[in-house]
Amino acid sequence: MNIGDAARASGISVKMIRHYESLGLIKEAERTTSGYRVYSQSDIHSLSFIKSARSLGFSLAKIEQLLSLWADRDRASADVKALATEHIEELDVKIHELTAMRDLLAELASTCHGDNRADCPILSGLERDGQCTGHKEKLP
Repeated sequence: MNIGDAARASGISVKMIRHYESLGLIKEAERTTSGYRVYSQSDIHSLSFIKSARSLGFSLAKIEQLLSLWADRDRASADVKALATEHIEELDVKIHELTAMRDLLAELASTCHGDNRADCPILSGLERDGQCTGHKEKLP
């Protein structure tokens, strides 16, 4: 099937299919004599695997590792579980950070009168050096 068909079948955009191919996540597509990419059912299966992994928040580097493990029928399931467990820990950190940001913003919003006055605790809170995200932004 051509790249458009592959995109529809996998649920991944044509642009991302090209990107994944350029990164080596999927093998370079076969080409017709006129130069069009041709994808097999196996390629669609790999693209669907990538889409599933991306929907769980795995980075492209981790997806590359997962694809390698997926292709290796002699792999130990412990290796796959270790990647998943590490990702869960990373997600827990992100959840904690996002919850802290949400809580702080909710606190700032609750102190704002939301009227016609210029005084705004939200802007004052954002103005404070690094208070809203718990770290200072590094300027180039």
